[in-house]
Amino acid sequence: MPLIGYALAVLIGLSLGLLGGGGSILTVPVFVYVLGFGAKQSIAMGLAVVGVSSLFGAADHWRRGNLQLRAALVFGAMAMSGTYAGARLSVFIPGAVQLVLFASVMLVAAFFMFRNGRQDAVLAARKQPAVEPRKAPVPVMIAAALGVGGLTGLVGVGGGFLIVPALVLLMGLPMKQAVGTSLLVIALNSFVGFAGYLGHVEVPWALLAVFTTLAVVGILVGTRASHFVSPRVLKQAFSLFLVGMGLFILYRNLDAFFAHPPEMTRRG
Repeated sequence: MPLIGYALAVLIGLSLGLLGGGGSILTVPVFVYVLGFGAKQSIAMGLAVVGVSSLFGAADHWRRGNLQLRAALVFGAMAMSGTYAGARLSVFIPGAVQLVLFASVMLVAAFFMFRNGRQDAVLAARKQPAVEPRKAPVPVMIAAALGVGGLTGLVGVGGGFLIVPALVLLMGLPMKQAVGTSLLVIALNSFVGFAGYLGHVEVPWALLAVFTTLAVVGILVGTRASHFVSPRVLKQAFSLFLVGMGLFILYRNLDAFFAHPPEMTRRG
């Protein structure tokens, strides 16, 4: 099982590099259902993996001119306070509840990702340019950043599927720059969220280091491959995968959600 988990680590990095998000959506289920860790451990370790791999991906996008540092720091600074608050709040929420919330987020992400993929396909077929993005009012940006950050800390999602459209629709970034910028925001959010879990979960540092290294390899490959792969096809295919995974997690945890059982520990 560890070998399968390590292979999936590369896939997690690929999704981050290709789509600017999706890595944490895969990371938590891998830690829970493939490597056998508890929900809270998995969420904490997932934040560390996604944070480090996203940082490497952001650096690569920076070299290619696809990262707006000011936008990342402004949006990230607002989101980080929400992330830390969400991570601290998660201490009082049973792990099964977090997994049900996580699965619900997966289904919402799948819907928006599939819809965006279809919209991209329609625009391409009609040979229409994408709508020129406009900046939203500052209060709207603050509320969106806090919401994304809180979700990151609470259920362990990096929030790329929310951050990318937020950067486009609220901060006026072109899509290509939004993907690169989102990786830095994800890294900042993930590190703050991971810090919020330290002291409350046991972290197997050696396994985490190997897993993270493989995810970094994946994101570097995915970042380069993103220039040759149709993003709209990827979005639609990945959204279908998210639906299947989200329904599976809901099936495994709905009973536990209502029963509020004690936290699952790692199997021998």
